[in-house]
Amino acid sequence: MRRSVLILSLLLTALLPLAPALPAAAGTAPGGGTPIAWTPCPEDPAVECGTLTVPVDWDRPNGPSFELAVARRKAAGPGARIGSLVINPGGPGGSGVDSVIQEYGFTPELTGRFDVVGFDPRGVRRSHPVLCSRELARRAPGPLEIGDQADFAALLAHNERYRQDCRARTGPLFDHVDTGSVVRDLDALREALGDRQLTFYGKSYGTLIGQLYAERFPRRVRALALDSTMDHSLDTRGFLDTESRAAQDSFDEFAAWCERTESCALHGRDVRAVWAELLERAGRGELTLPGAPGEPGEPIGVFDLVRQAFSAFYGPHFAELAGLLAALESGEPATRLLAGADLREETVADPSRIFCLDYLLPVRDHREYAAHLRRSAKIAPDMLFSPLAFGMLLTCAGTPAPIPNPQHRLRVDGTPPLLLANSLHDPATGYAWATAAARQIGHEARLLTYEGWGHGVYGMGECPTAAFDRYLIELEVPARGARCPAVPPGATTLRTGPPPTPIPGTPGYVLARMPA
Repeated sequence: MRRSVLILSLLLTALLPLAPALPAAAGTAPGGGTPIAWTPCPEDPAVECGTLTVPVDWDRPNGPSFELAVARRKAAGPGARIGSLVINPGGPGGSGVDSVIQEYGFTPELTGRFDVVGFDPRGVRRSHPVLCSRELARRAPGPLEIGDQADFAALLAHNERYRQDCRARTGPLFDHVDTGSVVRDLDALREALGDRQLTFYGKSYGTLIGQLYAERFPRRVRALALDSTMDHSLDTRGFLDTESRAAQDSFDEFAAWCERTESCALHGRDVRAVWAELLERAGRGELTLPGAPGEPGEPIGVFDLVRQAFSAFYGPHFAELAGLLAALESGEPATRLLAGADLREETVADPSRIFCLDYLLPVRDHREYAAHLRRSAKIAPDMLFSPLAFGMLLTCAGTPAPIPNPQHRLRVDGTPPLLLANSLHDPATGYAWATAAARQIGHEARLLTYEGWGHGVYGMGECPTAAFDRYLIELEVPARGARCPAVPPGATTLRTGPPPTPIPGTPGYVLARMPA
């Protein structure tokens, strides 16, 4: 349980319109700064790597600085080059540098017209990562281990010790990894690239970067494509409830798929009854994942079992989930859908601090926490809770207020049209988040609905992929109310390259690195 929780805990000023930047002079960065010195990346010489020096605290631009890691894969058709397409794969904790090196999976139409540029946000990977004690990380209690007020007080005390340890190991940047600061880094990167306006693709948590950029720099936007959209306006209850509904919706879709699909390992069975029995066995400590011949089995608790299912909804990987549940029921050898974390190093890189500086989700005491759990179980009678939401809630519990980038309704005015897209059955960034974000943005937003499952829309068939490409290349937005048909689970899609990085609290976050 504690190792499962570690994966979860390692998971999440006025904004004024400004005039567009002037293009850079040849060989210099805009504003007279030092240009990025590009060199071949060690992992792939066809990709260029470099760094950009930015302030630790943007309110003290002449104070301490650090190096922001950047990678660029140049446009395959330089004669038709439009500019740079800056990308963020999500997280927080997703590496844009890795995404470019491993070829994110964009179509040749996009890669022929844009230099694809990725950066590791502050506090992530190569950009001065937030470092914390492995031993303290292992001691984090899980969402189902908070049984009374003493447990809740122990959680808050642990989180405070952990924060102080991470701050001591990381240095001043620890308190400046919020997405508001990332947005200012992004504008400095746009300027250093010599782009007059920003063309950006962000997935999952990366959509928050795009949303806040549109607020702060509306006239510096060329195109923002936001795939699987965050809602930065939610309070504690709103956040937990919408996430529980999304998790239950994905379970409902899984059960319906199994009922109509003969290849499902549980076809012809009552999927909910099988699931309920497995949850009961897990709660009694009787559920074990059998190992290889001659090796002991591995116990699975309720929280871990729910996480296994939740991880399958990302793909979606319905067939793999059905196979796992059938194996758990019968005691046959099976493989986890979500691996455990590697805890051999003395320190761990933990970008969950980013989420804690973006979302203040206060819970007064154990009584209020237990009420949230009970309400979640009513909203999600099969899943019981969203492991994503409760993982983030516990990871950030006790974060002192105020935080630098608190929740608020979006205030976007003066941008070109912005493309938002979301799966109808997304377990992580639920469809309700996308509709809420579109309403907040107003007439500048155009929401594309993918009528299928899983987390992420780009690459899920020709319809949504072509819509993204047309928008980014030609600035053509879909018609209002546009929808794309679902691709059946397990069918071949246009997705290639590395899997997108999930937002904090989700399966595979940071250490396990499982496909999302």
